[in-house]
Amino acid sequence: MAADVLDATFAALADPTRRAILARLMEGEATVTELAAPFAMSQPGISKHLRVLERAGLVSRGRDAQRRPCRLEAAPLKEAVDWLAGYRSYWEESYQRLDALLGELGHDGPDAAERETP
Repeated sequence: MAADVLDATFAALADPTRRAILARLMEGEATVTELAAPFAMSQPGISKHLRVLERAGLVSRGRDAQRRPCRLEAAPLKEAVDWLAGYRSYWEESYQRLDALLGELGHDGPDAAERETP
């Protein structure tokens, strides 16, 4: 994945309003008016968020007579998840080492004898 696409995806996801818009679009396409309804924000404000999502490739707009419904484009999200998955083994190994260390401290630590004595 190109770094600029990944940067655009994470930048778009950094805002809670844009994440909420994406969550709504998971249910199906919606107009700007429908997307603006749950927010204390004007339609131009929602449109600015939609432009950021469009530039990141996360949203597309169609044309249906007078309507211009927005729809979720999930491919950039999959690419971001795939990129993050590369770090999963690192974190799993780190947690395993921490578990082992805590296990050693819990059973063989300096206070172990005091804890076992009634």
